[in-house]
Amino acid sequence: MTTPVRHLRFGLVGTGHWARITHAPALASTDGVELAAVWGRNRDAADTLAAEYGATPFGDIDAFLSAVDGVAFSVPPDVQGPIALRAAQAGKHLLLEKPVATTEAAADALVRAVADSGVASVVFFTARFQADVRAWLADVTSRDGWGGGDAAWLGSAMEHGNPFNTPWRRDKGGLWDLGPHAVSMLWACLGPVTSVTADSGRADVTHLVLHHEGGATSTVTVTLSAPEAAAGFDMWLWGEPGRVAAPGQADHAEQALRVALTELADNARSGRVSHPCDVSFGRDVGRVLVDAQRQLDARRAG
Repeated sequence: MTTPVRHLRFGLVGTGHWARITHAPALASTDGVELAAVWGRNRDAADTLAAEYGATPFGDIDAFLSAVDGVAFSVPPDVQGPIALRAAQAGKHLLLEKPVATTEAAADALVRAVADSGVASVVFFTARFQADVRAWLADVTSRDGWGGGDAAWLGSAMEHGNPFNTPWRRDKGGLWDLGPHAVSMLWACLGPVTSVTADSGRADVTHLVLHHEGGATSTVTVTLSAPEAAAGFDMWLWGEPGRVAAPGQADHAEQALRVALTELADNARSGRVSHPCDVSFGRDVGRVLVDAQRQLDARRAG
């Protein structure tokens, strides 16, 4: 069991675009949190980013972990998973990116390690930490009679020159990059997802039909291959209270990440380990995606 601390020294795993524009500035500007260390697969990039914030760069992951109380991740899921597992086993609190992993086994192992070590964890489902989205969720969940919902996130990350056009996104597509956000939001509105039916369109276009505990149903459409002119996020609920649209995704995620870091740090100091967006919830969202991916793979094989 870790000992709660008042001031948390955080290490940042990752030096890419998202780490530079969101994670590093949020870690450096959140009260009670210090950006103390940076680790990256590219040592030169780690040196540069660390120097910008007065942090210490590391090439050795064990030395990096020994220098911090918590770890924030801004790397692809296949890189995040093994390092997060080692961090949890070393008693470090975790600020994770979605998806927490792309296999059930890896996600389950991480959940067990977090539970065994008694560390706090938060998964950064961006919209879930936006003030306007939280107010909207509080309103819709206070009313009964919702029959369903629909979410569509049409991303243009695969366009040439887009900084999010990265190998893992080209490999996993919108299901794994944007799908976690949409499933997380619909789960929060309509209840836990009990089953999913998946189908695909051109490129990485993916369609999901979700069944929720209690009987509501919802649909999700995601892609990273939309033209820039068509890009955007829309979500709405329908039912006895009428039809209501969710707020849009924040243009700048830094403030949302500061909220996530503050809540993680508060839990770490108090010894609490549960959070609505903790690693267990991240694992549960991931199970929906794993099931969807199985169906898509089987359809393509057939």
